[in-house]
Amino acid sequence: MIVADKRLRAGIEVPDTAAIDRAIAYVREKCEPYLFNHVMRSWLFAVRIGQLKGIPHDAEVMAVGTLLHDITLNHDYAGPRRFEVEAADLVRSFAAEAGMDDRRAWLVWDCVALNSTPSIGLYKQAEVALCTAGVGLDVVGFDHGRLPASEIATIVDEYPRLKLKERFTRCFTHFATAHPETSYDNFVRDFGERFVPGYHPPSAVDWVANAPFEE
Repeated sequence: MIVADKRLRAGIEVPDTAAIDRAIAYVREKCEPYLFNHVMRSWLFAVRIGQLKGIPHDAEVMAVGTLLHDITLNHDYAGPRRFEVEAADLVRSFAAEAGMDDRRAWLVWDCVALNSTPSIGLYKQAEVALCTAGVGLDVVGFDHGRLPASEIATIVDEYPRLKLKERFTRCFTHFATAHPETSYDNFVRDFGERFVPGYHPPSAVDWVANAPFEE
């Protein structure tokens, strides 16, 4: 899909559509300021990576997926599934209500569900890969040298980090404490093992060994 209208955000040319404006308004309403700034930076990083690499993609799908990828990242999250999957279902409904067809809405689902699993997300469709790359750059500095330092500084000045490292650590530790069953097969497990007394995740080795088959 070609998005014709453009605008500048933090010096980056981004698509300008009703669905994107609606996603920005929604995440601003639902998320704390540090998290709103995180998703905005992630989107701008993803846009810029796509521009620098010349990657054709559906800019609106990528924008909506990236902007809303952490919509369940808060203390109200109660499972029962890992927070990315809960968010993916919510965002897929949002995309459908915004007028996206089923194929595009499911692509948004993949952007959200896989954003924190780069070993898969980076090898999916361009929209999913760019979302994953933008989020990864903002959270852990993935491919940090890909963008000019001046552009990163401008984006961070426009959307400050607001103690993101500390806030993420507190949030993921809460998930591992309150909903450990959602953390055993993903990165939240690391926060449980590091910060939660008595956190004992099951072993995949035991799952295989104890499968109900003779061999």
